[in-house]
Amino acid sequence: MPAQPRAWQRMLSGRRLDLLDPTPVDIEIEDIAHGLAFVARWNGQTFGDFPYSVAEHSLLVEALFTRMNPKAPVKWKLAALLHDAPEYVIGDMISPVKAAVGAGYGELDDRLTAAIHIRFGLPAKIPATVKKAIKRADKVSAFLEATQIAGFSIEEAGKIFGVPDPAVTKGLDITLRAPADVRADFTARHNDLLEQMG
Repeated sequence: MPAQPRAWQRMLSGRRLDLLDPTPVDIEIEDIAHGLAFVARWNGQTFGDFPYSVAEHSLLVEALFTRMNPKAPVKWKLAALLHDAPEYVIGDMISPVKAAVGAGYGELDDRLTAAIHIRFGLPAKIPATVKKAIKRADKVSAFLEATQIAGFSIEEAGKIFGVPDPAVTKGLDITLRAPADVRADFTARHNDLLEQMG
């Protein structure tokens, strides 16, 4: 019989994460922050000398979620920060590619998300209302990214993502930064939210 293909990845922390059966004990925030800081959004098609990383995007989504849901419990802010956390091992796939790949990608993402959530004290599956609120913040983030760094016109981005309320986006300018800086900020924000959850 042929050998089973390897389905695990060794992390820089030394953990060995099984992608088909991830367990919370093999998940470390340092691995997530490092991976996300080096994964480019928009398939790297952004202006600037640094890629726009998933870690930077995650910080923006959490900031938007907090603005849009000021009374949300801290745990849901943490869920917003971690909304794309599985991409530290599976990468960022743009929506058209996800549609082409099919259900397998979603199932893998769901398994990893559940393990990550449990590792950091969140329910494996967050309530649908919270997921929708995070998705709304994600769409506002996508509009800002599209118009500020990905070359979309406001009209084009508006048709795809919707035009956000200017009060929500006021002062949120995207600056591309070195991955090490983004990694440090992502880790610090994660630790701050965890401490607030106490």
